[in-house]
Amino acid sequence: MRRQVTSEQLRARLRAEPAADLVRQIGDDTFDLGEGPYVPAAVLVPFVLGLTPGVLLTKRTAHLNKHAGQVSFPGGRIDPEDISPEAAALREAQEEIGLDPARVELAGRLPDYVTGTGYRITPVLGLLSPGVSLDGLGLTKSPDEVEEVFELPLAVLLDPDAPRRTQTLWRGRMREYWEWPHPEFHIWGATAAILVGLAARLRQAN
Repeated sequence: MRRQVTSEQLRARLRAEPAADLVRQIGDDTFDLGEGPYVPAAVLVPFVLGLTPGVLLTKRTAHLNKHAGQVSFPGGRIDPEDISPEAAALREAQEEIGLDPARVELAGRLPDYVTGTGYRITPVLGLLSPGVSLDGLGLTKSPDEVEEVFELPLAVLLDPDAPRRTQTLWRGRMREYWEWPHPEFHIWGATAAILVGLAARLRQAN
């Protein structure tokens, strides 16, 4: 996985069933959440292929009302005009980072993920053209939403020792959540949990 990965190789890995003990469809922060209804949302989980493949992530701007400064996938609410979660994820990715939908090869979904803020997120998997670097994608960040665009190396996803469970006291309760290592960015919460499910599927097929 450290060398170039083809679309066919990734498709085969993504078809494998994820390990049940590593996939959490209900978020770690949903202890006060009822049975719904939940707000439908979708995110794009884009694989940047090439000599050092990785998963593209964004850091949100610090002035946003919700989740300011946090690491996330491109995405957001599914609007009434969106015909599918895939359409919503591609639209949001184009709005947030200028990613041309025509450059994304859709490769399936991960299980929906319910957050403590009342969203049901559908992670949509996408493959970006082999041999194209992050700089070569010609991305344009939305200054209102995105501060940085970066990659988590696929080699890290395949390392079973990379994700870790962390505890902290929050609102009088001990909260436990996933974290992924990165030299610059704090990857945690829903984004980290979705990556755990993705990593389980990739590692099983490795």
